[in-house]
Amino acid sequence: MPLLKSSASKDAGCGCGCGGDCHCGCGKHHGCHGFGKKILLTLFGVFIVYLIFYVGTLMRNNIKKFETIGHADKMERTIMINGYGKVSGNNDIAMTTLGYSNIDKDVSKAQSANKQVMDKVFADLKVFGIDDKDLQSDYRVYPEYNYTSDKGQQLNGYRVENNITIKIRDLTKISQILGLVGKYSLTTVSGLSYTIDDSQDLKSAARDKALNDASIKATDLADKLGVKLGGVVSYNEYEGANDYYPMKAMDSSIGGLGGGGIGAGPETVAAGSRDVVMNVNIVFELLSNW
Repeated sequence: MPLLKSSASKDAGCGCGCGGDCHCGCGKHHGCHGFGKKILLTLFGVFIVYLIFYVGTLMRNNIKKFETIGHADKMERTIMINGYGKVSGNNDIAMTTLGYSNIDKDVSKAQSANKQVMDKVFADLKVFGIDDKDLQSDYRVYPEYNYTSDKGQQLNGYRVENNITIKIRDLTKISQILGLVGKYSLTTVSGLSYTIDDSQDLKSAARDKALNDASIKATDLADKLGVKLGGVVSYNEYEGANDYYPMKAMDSSIGGLGGGGIGAGPETVAAGSRDVVMNVNIVFELLSNW
């Protein structure tokens, strides 16, 4: 019986066969502790590697900064050349503004009276071949007051202003359009201004001249300096002033527009010409001849 008890005591421990007094420990517990230690060692190793890279990067950057102390930055050798180009073109569009202004204490009556006049103006403009896209209206209604020392501010009525800006593409119609001022007793008329409808072709031609001018200047200057031109570092362009040159004076003035007929107005209108100017700034890299 004692032998049987001793055998049971051996099997009772942790199950490793060493008995209750075994010092080798349980196999399961050994596996758990060993795996945890491996994870900690791995993480520690990764941390050490990152730390080494971080310190190395700092040392490299500091060494580079130390090497550049006392050394000036390398200057880029460049030269800037200006180019100028100008072309002229005849103005092909005239601009003017016509309008009518009236006042009435009844705002609806003021609007109705104004509309009667301006409807006739619009109808004649259609006859002259003016498209809707070439008409721009400026319509305003506002109260008008009069102030006296004894009565203070008093309402005179409501003023209606209807002005239309007209783009005239057929310059032979200018005298007829200006004649509407006298025909309908219009209260607003501006002088004529002229422009070129589509100046893109002229701008392109002026740019070509400016680039050619800059190229000639750059080549000549490089030869005199004993250097060679490299690539273009930067480019900039801007449009210069457009100068207006009248072709001839008017034969009659705006002041003679009160004749009342459709054909009333200046007999001859000078459209003139306009210069389109382009300026270019080009920065070239300079190369040595050796």
